[in-house]
Amino acid sequence: MTNLPAPPQPLQLLSVVIPARDEAGCIAATVEHLHVELRLHNVPHEIIVVDDGSVDNTWDVLTETRKRVETLRPIQNSDAHGFGRAVVLGFDHARGDAIVVMMADESDDCRDVVRYWEVLNSGYDCVFGSRFVKGGGVVDYPWLKLWINRCANLFIRFLFRIKPNDTTNAFKAYRREVIAGCRPFLSPHFNLTVEIPLKAIVRGYSWTVIPITWRNRRTGGAKLKIKEMGSRYLFICLYVWLEKYFSKGDYQKKSSEVAEA
Repeated sequence: MTNLPAPPQPLQLLSVVIPARDEAGCIAATVEHLHVELRLHNVPHEIIVVDDGSVDNTWDVLTETRKRVETLRPIQNSDAHGFGRAVVLGFDHARGDAIVVMMADESDDCRDVVRYWEVLNSGYDCVFGSRFVKGGGVVDYPWLKLWINRCANLFIRFLFRIKPNDTTNAFKAYRREVIAGCRPFLSPHFNLTVEIPLKAIVRGYSWTVIPITWRNRRTGGAKLKIKEMGSRYLFICLYVWLEKYFSKGDYQKKSSEVAEA
């Protein structure tokens, strides 16, 4: 992890961005459980669910759920679809000074969102959850996806000479200035999950890793298509690698960025 900076002003609002495509069977439970957990720990928050072109009744479920969860802000992505595009649209609508990206299928633990908030408030710019450090864990992870995950993360660690071992996991937390400092985003799909943390590390934002837990989805089908994503992940990794070694620090975090945020 990088050195912890001097503690900044306390964060005021957490925005949880959740992209959703055909998640009618689980999105209500995800939102409601998250809302309860954040209220129990007095975390001021908004929950932004981006309906990314669902063809089921995800939007209808969100409309009904909003009647019960006052902090829910559902948004429809009426432009080109894709996981990365939906997340960035959520960023564009987020009002919080801290942002967590979370999956719609309840695979991520709501309690870890609270821990992200607490660690960000200690002064870090980014908090990266890992399922593969002491205290973390996975439940019912398909063996083929697990093997590919471990190989991909080993490649990223070797390429960038970094310690985080779960970079491909989307479930991470950032201060608002990190998201602003990593724009523009190039990844329209799941490769955004590696673009943001790698850019944050390369550009000098402070970060730390905490253990998190993950369980396989219980409803619906996975949206990540492994065969389609390999070249996209590689492109983003090489793009950020070129920035790391050849940009001469042109995109490095400047102290004025934090002061102005």
